[in-house]
Amino acid sequence: MPLIDYWKLVVLERYAKFDGRARRAEYWWFVLANFIVVVVLGILAGISNLFLLLYFAYVIAMFIPSIAVAIRRLHDTDRSGWWLLITFVPLVGGIILIVLLALDSTRGTNQYGISEKYPAG
Repeated sequence: MPLIDYWKLVVLERYAKFDGRARRAEYWWFVLANFIVVVVLGILAGISNLFLLLYFAYVIAMFIPSIAVAIRRLHDTDRSGWWLLITFVPLVGGIILIVLLALDSTRGTNQYGISEKYPAG
């Protein structure tokens, strides 16, 4: 699936969907698309205040989908969305969260739904 399709899937179809599961591809392609947009808008913000306004509007608009897809990604590894709070642990919290988000999906069905990657278990 092209990069823009992952972004549209997360933002348009699953904007504030906190239940269910998100595969690694859905999460990391969404993160990459957001990173590219934020970098481009950040560079353009140095040129014009209009782009600075667009930058802040984009960051605010992506806050809920970013949290939602991260929670669904944690669900895919059979972990609660509360694990996002580990980022508040200085130095190691962010590293631990990145590792958790990079883990493979749990096979079959877990408490958050059926695996799209391993549906039969």
